[in-house]
Amino acid sequence: MTTDDVLRGHLQELRRGTAVMASLAALREPGHGYALLQTLGDAGISVDANTLYPLLRRLEDQGLLTSEWDTSASRPRKIYRTSDVGESVLAAMRDDLSALEASLTRLAEGTPS
Repeated sequence: MTTDDVLRGHLQELRRGTAVMASLAALREPGHGYALLQTLGDAGISVDANTLYPLLRRLEDQGLLTSEWDTSASRPRKIYRTSDVGESVLAAMRDDLSALEASLTRLAEGTPS
C-alpha cells in the first residue's frame, strides 16, 4: 500500500463526517438530492450520488431531515429540509469541529495545552 492510498483512505473518512454537516447546512433551504449534489460540488465538497442518497435516508430516519414529495413536475421528487433537531445537531457538530481544529492547531504548533 502506498502513502497515496493511505492518505486517500484517511481523507475519505474525514469527508464522510463533513458530508453530514454540509448536507444539514445546505438543506436549510429545501432541496432534492440531485440539486444537493450540485450545491455541495459547487462548494468544493465532492460527494458521490451512491453515498449521498443513502445518507439522506439515514438522516431522515434519525429525524435530522424532513421530507415531502414534490409532484408539481412531470417526475415526482423528494424534497428534503433540515429539521429543528438537525439544526441542533449541526450546531453541536460545528462547535465540536471548531474545538478539534483549535486543538489540532495547538498540537501542530507544539503547545498542546
